[in-house]
Amino acid sequence: MIDNWLDKNTFHHSDFEDLNRLVEEKSKKGLKISLCLPTLNEEKTIAKEIIIMKSELMTRYPLLDEIVVVDSGSSDQTREIARSYGADVYQATEILPQLEQFKGKGENLWKALYITKGDIIIYLDADIKNIHHRFAYGLLGPLLLYDDIKFVKAFYDRPISIGRKKMRPTGGGRVTELVIRPLFSLFFPELTQLIQPLSGEYAGFREVFERIPFPIGYGVETSMNMDIYEKWGLDVMAQVDLDRRIHRNQDTKALGRMSFVILKTFINRKIRLGLINLKDDLYDEMIQYNLVHDRYEPDILKIEGHERPPIIEIPDYREKFKIDRSKLQKYQEA
Repeated sequence: MIDNWLDKNTFHHSDFEDLNRLVEEKSKKGLKISLCLPTLNEEKTIAKEIIIMKSELMTRYPLLDEIVVVDSGSSDQTREIARSYGADVYQATEILPQLEQFKGKGENLWKALYITKGDIIIYLDADIKNIHHRFAYGLLGPLLLYDDIKFVKAFYDRPISIGRKKMRPTGGGRVTELVIRPLFSLFFPELTQLIQPLSGEYAGFREVFERIPFPIGYGVETSMNMDIYEKWGLDVMAQVDLDRRIHRNQDTKALGRMSFVILKTFINRKIRLGLINLKDDLYDEMIQYNLVHDRYEPDILKIEGHERPPIIEIPDYREKFKIDRSKLQKYQEA
């Protein structure tokens, strides 16, 4: 059932443009804030993102305590560029190396929890072509000014970049409208109020992120929305209009693979929550077709549904962040 959440918990970034007030609230509450940028071959955009966030939100307004890049093994100069502009740079494989290694955005986000120090973590995609510091302070505003809000997602207009200077004024969000919104309408109608549930920009308190599992791939945003909603309810969530985000376009085939992962994640999460039962396991191969010499050939991509557990369950994490037995017991009983 849809209530007044959309009106009550939807904001515009201009609501939080008084950055001195945000700095004051951060100081008053004794909070540390980390910005995490998960990367894979982002040499064209990473420098500008770090420069703007560092100059505006560390030097001019001391909101951020650190900027951390977690890289999936870029073959370009992403890591070198990020390091040269002052970010703390890690390869995902270097973090908790004793664990089985996976590759994917969700893996980077999960491992960032181990190497960041913030009470609040902001996650931003590293391919934002029109980066502005509102992408960070807009997400921080509700977390700092409203005590009941623990997790904030971004939404925006999404012009698609289709060349060096060409821009299509509307577009993007195709997987949201064709896959996620119909699924949410069927099973979680309250979550349809999230304007862009798959946006890669969000922020929240560590105490939230450390208590939910992270699929390693594209399904991480879907599962995050569902898990936070199921565990704490919609009232701890908010969304902020960041106006406009320019990003690179993906072709239909790539979106098909993304949709496959998201659908599989959604169904697996429904099973885990005890909401549906399946007689057989889901297949893990996405089958598409290419036209090769007047003949259609199958193009099969095996996609494993690996998932990291809530990081609070990892002993090394509990030791590093001094999580005692009583706090762990409260988590286990929740």
